[in-house]
Amino acid sequence: MSSQQASAKEPKKSADRVITPRAEDYSRWYTDVVLQTGMADYSPVKGCMVIRPLGMGLWENMRDALDGMFRATGHENAYFPLFIPESFLRKEKEHVEGFAPECAVVTHGGGQKLEEPLVVRPTSETIIYSMYAKWIQSYRDLPILINQWANVVRWEMRTRLFLRTTEFLWQEGHTAHATDQEAEEETLKILDIYQTFAHDWMAVPCIKGVKTDAERFAGAVRTYCIEALMQDNKALQAGTSHNLGQNFAKAFEVRYQTEAGGFDYVWNTSWGVSTRLIGALVMAHGDDTGLVLPPRLAPTQVIVVPIYKEAERERVLEGTRSIVERLKGVCRIREDARDGLRPGFKFNEWEMKGVPLRLEVGPRDLDAGQVTAAPRVGPETEGRREKRTLPIASLHESVPQMLEQIQRDLYDTARKRLEENTRRVDSYDAFKTLIEDPGGFLLAHWCGNPACEARVKEETKATIRCIALQAPEETGACLICGGASRRRAHFARAY
Repeated sequence: MSSQQASAKEPKKSADRVITPRAEDYSRWYTDVVLQTGMADYSPVKGCMVIRPLGMGLWENMRDALDGMFRATGHENAYFPLFIPESFLRKEKEHVEGFAPECAVVTHGGGQKLEEPLVVRPTSETIIYSMYAKWIQSYRDLPILINQWANVVRWEMRTRLFLRTTEFLWQEGHTAHATDQEAEEETLKILDIYQTFAHDWMAVPCIKGVKTDAERFAGAVRTYCIEALMQDNKALQAGTSHNLGQNFAKAFEVRYQTEAGGFDYVWNTSWGVSTRLIGALVMAHGDDTGLVLPPRLAPTQVIVVPIYKEAERERVLEGTRSIVERLKGVCRIREDARDGLRPGFKFNEWEMKGVPLRLEVGPRDLDAGQVTAAPRVGPETEGRREKRTLPIASLHESVPQMLEQIQRDLYDTARKRLEENTRRVDSYDAFKTLIEDPGGFLLAHWCGNPACEARVKEETKATIRCIALQAPEETGACLICGGASRRRAHFARAY
């Protein structure tokens, strides 16, 4: 095939393949990246999405990493029904009030009106604890440490791909314990797992803290969370872990015989993360070219692109196939040997899809026993990212090292951005100015009065994202009323 013929077959970059710059319209940039990289698409069902292979590959890698961490701490997987009797939700008053506006309800099945409507699960506390009431009889049955990977439905009015959809994928853990102390330890243990996952796998630094009563999960005694900061300086809740106390146990009569012979209600926890973590990855690391994926989660870590003229085709392809075979055991690698597409087009496509490392291989590279390595992120010279040559004989060592360096660089960049956009503020006027521009996390004193919290939200659209667990005690005056405060809270506008 001549170069002219190859060029004629090459797809042209049309207007709908242009990603809106972040500085121009951050919201549009996000949607462009998700759609144009093929992570997800809009569903015919309003508010729902279709997760395409790239997005699903990311979620599977997240799932596998988290599942290993859960299992290492003694948790097991189970599965509970999608449909929940409506009466179950009514048993826990605060819970049903919290979820009632978001519930989808099935009233007919098999052509008949159901005797009792069924709620499509918004979360599974009620049906799981109804089962625990059957399974738990004695202190010997405790603790129960169960997790499930499932889908849930919440009837959202304003949806956004990955960040907020009517149906989404998640994991939800539900545990039962003999004491309040055990439940609290479990809640914090899971919070640590979530933070470790966000830091080590997602390369996203997070603030670990406790929610205010106004922000806690419906039916919980305490809600803990990790909060991340996106590139537009809005916060994103990346995971929650709830100490439910005995609220659900009392609603569903989950009691056990104690070692002393008496009876008591169990202490429950629940915790979860969802596919919104994929949205967090996009917004934490992406650039105007498209996705930037941390190597530990990227479905494809290394893409090999052969470069040749027709006469050299077979030799170069044989060389790239050999390289792929050499590296299969050390990274997730694939070759782009598609005909009719120029190397430059392939470079752009894989950069847009966020593949961490590209290896370019041409005849001269093979003659020299090397490849040209182009990382997705890294130092730039005159607006171009620097490339380097790597000996083919030592790729099994150098490629994993480069991937780990990319992972560290992404985390360090995100951590620096978090530190630079976290500010202490002591007056409400300064708060209102800073929350508009530049935004970010504002550390301010709060007296604990819900009315002061509500006023900030109403007037600035900022909420208390959490009170950091490591927040030092510090005497101060509430941002709103001037009342006594012992520590600062993290305020931000959020997704």
